[in-house]
Amino acid sequence: MRQETASLNHRAIFAIAGPIVLSNVTTPLLGIVDTAVIGQLGDPKYIGGVALGALIFTSVYWTFGFLRMGTTGLTAQARGAADEPELRAALGRALLIALLGGGLLIALQWPLRFISFALLDGTAEVEALARSYFDIRIWSAPAALANYALLGWFIGLERARTALLLQVFLNGLNIALDFWFVAGLGWGVAGIAAGTLLAELSAALLGVIVALRYLRKSRKSEGGQWDWRRIMARAPLLRTIAINRDIFIRTVALLAAFAWFTAQSAKAGNVVLAANAILLQFVSVSAYFLDGFAFAAEVFVGKAIGARDPRALLAAVRLSGIWAAAMAILISLAYLLSGAVIIDLLTIDPDVRGMGREFLGWAVAMPIVSVWCFLLDGIFIGATRGPEMRNASLASTGIFLLLWWALLPLGIDGLWLAFLLFNVARAVTLGAYFPRLVRGLQV
Repeated sequence: MRQETASLNHRAIFAIAGPIVLSNVTTPLLGIVDTAVIGQLGDPKYIGGVALGALIFTSVYWTFGFLRMGTTGLTAQARGAADEPELRAALGRALLIALLGGGLLIALQWPLRFISFALLDGTAEVEALARSYFDIRIWSAPAALANYALLGWFIGLERARTALLLQVFLNGLNIALDFWFVAGLGWGVAGIAAGTLLAELSAALLGVIVALRYLRKSRKSEGGQWDWRRIMARAPLLRTIAINRDIFIRTVALLAAFAWFTAQSAKAGNVVLAANAILLQFVSVSAYFLDGFAFAAEVFVGKAIGARDPRALLAAVRLSGIWAAAMAILISLAYLLSGAVIIDLLTIDPDVRGMGREFLGWAVAMPIVSVWCFLLDGIFIGATRGPEMRNASLASTGIFLLLWWALLPLGIDGLWLAFLLFNVARAVTLGAYFPRLVRGLQV
């Protein structure tokens, strides 16, 4: 335990956080490129169509976010406990769930499509474009979920550079296809969806190939076989299901708040929807930067839990927290200085530009406020404490809806303020469980 604690330092945090930050930045960069490419068509309905279509898949796929989060925590704990067979079985279970879940989404695409657009109140033009996006991208569901499982597994193995390369490949290919299909072939919103479909399929194939090569290299070591009997063993399988169930509920609750935010933006009209879609790209960029340090917390907290080392746990929290806070301040400062320029680059519509500038201050404040809920998510994911995450997210989402209702007289500013306080509630409700987590290792 002393050796594990001593090896945890700033350099170790950055060995995980650095590649993950670079990896994560490519994801909102993709969203920004999508918005910029489609924004050059000169009508906010195209931005709105991509925003609504992407929102559906963000919401649906991130209900399966447990495939990334749960896999990272379970893999890191198995690594901390030096349990090689379980470390490999964690990937097998995650990929199996990904294939089953993705196949189910394809089979249920028609009711899913109906429900999604019944909940999202956009204009007829925007919804028509979003429907074409949905009908294409749904076919990538198994690959998209497999990518979550692979990413979580490689991060849990502390192979952050491998995760980086896979994400760069996924999003780089997607960006290239976006330009080709939209700017080159003139496919519009359908081109954005087709590019994402092909990129997700290609990345999943590459990720499986890399994982299989890793497993083949490990077969010479004891317990290195990818044993399906171990994958389907009752006790670890039930534990995986229980953890994933709670993270699933947590994710659904949080995504409900994000979906509600976008739905209320859509009700305010195409200009507000487009402006808020652009500002949410700011929020996404900050989230992916901050998640790099949350991911580092996941890995080292998971290893500390597996090794039952409370000092390593506290060191992981302290070191990742210091750098996450510093990063949040830098991001907010960058938005303050360059936010208006970025908005102008993302759209040529003067009304959307003006609305984006009006609400830019909320995007500037978001990183400093939200950093703590991201960090705490990483801590509890690494500890695989599903019930605590579930309860905190349900409570904070309920608080968000109450705040939105109370702040209705403030209009769109009230919506943004409720969204900001929602992240405060996430940190407070989850942070209340932290002392109990530490005491559990000291027993």
